[in-house]
This record gives sequence, C-alpha cells and structure tokens, in this order.
Amino acid sequence: MKLTKIHLNAKKKRLGRGIGSGKGKTAGRGTKGQKSRSGYNIPRRFEGGQTPLVQRLPKMKGFKSSKIRPLVLDMAKIEKVFKEGELVNLKTLQEKGLIKDSKKPVKILGKISKKFKFQKVILSQKILAELGKLAEKPAVKSPVAKSKKPKAVKKAIKSTQ
Repeated sequence: MKLTKIHLNAKKKRLGRGIGSGKGKTAGRGTKGQKSRSGYNIPRRFEGGQTPLVQRLPKMKGFKSSKIRPLVLDMAKIEKVFKEGELVNLKTLQEKGLIKDSKKPVKILGKISKKFKFQKVILSQKILAELGKLAEKPAVKSPVAKSKKPKAVKKAIKSTQ
C-alpha cells in the first residue's frame, strides 16, 4: 500500500470576497472588537489591561557572571609540595592534591624563591618579574585574558604550552 499526501491540491480560501464565497463579509474574524480590525497585534504577555504576570512577580537579585575565574594558588604552597626544577602544570598540581579539577585555569600568586618550570598556568606579574631576575629570560609569559569570554581564557592557556 502506498502512502499519498492529503491536501495535495487544496487551495487557501480567499477571504472577504462576498457572502457566497463562504468567508465573506467578516472574513472569519467575527463581529466587532479588537481582533476583527486590520493591523491587529497584541503581545502574548498582554492581559487585557491587567498588570502582566511578568511585572507582578518579584525580581531576582544580582546576576550570574559568565566570566571564567581562575583558581588562585599561593606560591608558598607550591614550594612546600614541589622540589626545585620540577614541572608545575595542571596535571601535576592535581596529582599533588593542590587542585581538584584540572580543567579550570589556575593563577599562581606570591613571591618565588625556587626555580620551577611552569606550563599551562597563569603567573602573576610579581612572579614573572622575579623569574626574570632568577634567569635572564623568563621561560613563561603570563597570558592575560583581556576579554570576559571563556574562549579568550582558553586561548591564553594554550599559548603558554
């Protein structure tokens, strides 16, 4: 058995073309009232002059920021756990138990006294300056996310690899 489309040749009724057409005179709009007039358009939230539900409900305080904020770590904690010359990145920080999630960006603050190899972490300006003093050329630059978009933060972290 073959399925066929119904209403293949159905034409739209022409409205307002005389009483004999079946949709004449009021053209299916009923008699009088706002809905029968031309240019009729009422917003969905309109409740006939009553204060709309959207305005009657209490408003929520504050807002939820979409900006991804990095986890902040103190350099003193890292110096206690890591040995001099070790690699400090998201994976090693998670293994040593300093962070729980290795998917979020990490920013390291404080003063540095030992040499470390940094990878995929954001460093403070103070640490970068001290790294410059310890070694002539700093191995890592701090990626600073200038925009609030999460993509910018991700690009900044990838650039330190």
